[in-house]
Amino acid sequence: MASPEILTSLKGTECLKTAFPGNNSEIYAPVDEAEFPAIIDALANDGCVLISLFCAQNFEGRKGLALFYAFERRGCENILVLMRSAKGSKATSVAQKFPSACWFEREVSDGFGIEFEGAFDNRRLFLHEVYPEDFHPLLKETPNKKIKLREKIPAESEYQFKPMNGEGVYQIPVGPVHAGIIEPGHFRFSVIGEPISNLEVRMFYKHRGVEKLAEGKTPEECVKIAEAISGDETVANSVAFCMAVEKISGAKIPARADRLRAVLLEMERIYSLLGDVAGMAVDIAFASGASPFFILREEILRQNANLTGSRFMKGIVGIGGLKKDVPENELRNLSSYLKTFPKLFKEAHDSVLSSTISVDRFDRTGLVEKRLVSPLNLTGPIARASGVQIDNRKDRPYGAYQSFKPRVKIMDGGDVLSRFEVKSHEILESVNLIQKILKDLPEGPVSSNFKISDGFCLSTVEAPRGQNLHWVYIKDGVVDRYKVRTASFCNWQAIEHAVIGNIVPDFPLINKSMNLSYAGTDL
Repeated sequence: MASPEILTSLKGTECLKTAFPGNNSEIYAPVDEAEFPAIIDALANDGCVLISLFCAQNFEGRKGLALFYAFERRGCENILVLMRSAKGSKATSVAQKFPSACWFEREVSDGFGIEFEGAFDNRRLFLHEVYPEDFHPLLKETPNKKIKLREKIPAESEYQFKPMNGEGVYQIPVGPVHAGIIEPGHFRFSVIGEPISNLEVRMFYKHRGVEKLAEGKTPEECVKIAEAISGDETVANSVAFCMAVEKISGAKIPARADRLRAVLLEMERIYSLLGDVAGMAVDIAFASGASPFFILREEILRQNANLTGSRFMKGIVGIGGLKKDVPENELRNLSSYLKTFPKLFKEAHDSVLSSTISVDRFDRTGLVEKRLVSPLNLTGPIARASGVQIDNRKDRPYGAYQSFKPRVKIMDGGDVLSRFEVKSHEILESVNLIQKILKDLPEGPVSSNFKISDGFCLSTVEAPRGQNLHWVYIKDGVVDRYKVRTASFCNWQAIEHAVIGNIVPDFPLINKSMNLSYAGTDL
């Protein structure tokens, strides 16, 4: 096997000798416990980023729990996955070296009961206080059925927010129930006067058990589960799941299906980001500035319905390509509509930024510093607005993106204004990409025939919010383990830093400029 750049951190280790390629761009490396600390140090020193940490039970016939640590080097196509056995349900924490591991480790601890020694935060994550102490839903021996929740919660089991003490410090709790039609999330502000000195985010109030639900189902049945991970990332998540299964099974996707998938992915990006830029205008009470964006978003959703039969494009992506072709007349109508789109969008964009009030509220508000991007594994427009060039469509091209590469806009401001500008650019670039693909769209089938194989694979896609990661393990023809990590799971932690020094009324604007998914986090 050739030695990709990601493997330089393993030079001189026994781990390198046993590394083997996966079905996609990932490389698996079983690691001995004695070597593990030195390898973690080397990966940290070499600037690698921990993009996921998850667990599987009885993997490949091995009894017990196995931990998988997925690392990437920004701009490198390969992903390194360290495979480590959890001895006696205990493992050493890596969060001191890789802060993104904090939520990953707490998630694994809740799901499988592994205790991470040396962790700086071992509170529960998705299992809130009402769940029994010894309940770990992702263990094979835990049946997927309704359980009895605790009616009385002992004081020592109550969730403890991090204390913020000092003269003049007071707490403002916001949520988990909100005034509008919005999913639950709790935001605990510590404030001195008007400026925010600390924010702690708590999610996972509606945990759905998506990963447990997938166990024992056929890959075809799991496509609908992937679509439901986050309603406005239907295509991104279904494509990511299908790509993993296709790589395992050696399926060759027809060229027409590959390119139509890219069209649908970019249509999803357009309507998602249109909602973001409109929301920023709404949250500074600039309703007239937001209205044109909302109109364009509605028109895009109607185009989606014409193309696929669903405004959110459900039910069209399938394993092996697409479940149905897109009518040629609707593709022509889409191309014709998109010719008028840029002018209307630019007028709306310029209307917002021609207002001194808008610029005043956006500029230097909600700063996400560049130095936080790698430690927290921030991706998508948040990272690109903070000066980091990362986009899975270019760094790890898949499907039609191997031939059609987007132009990526990078800004250094890291504030609401930078995120507004980056997202505005990406909307227009998605329009440009779709037009290029439609001009060169081949005829032919949109699905391929193949047999589902056993195996495992990791796939990543660039969803509207950033990198979504899916790991699929198929055993005896059914899904044995399905791990999903959306961009929102990591990006939520950015908002805790972005609000520092701002005032509480700026929080809705900062939050909307990121527009992270509650459902996509709380799986």
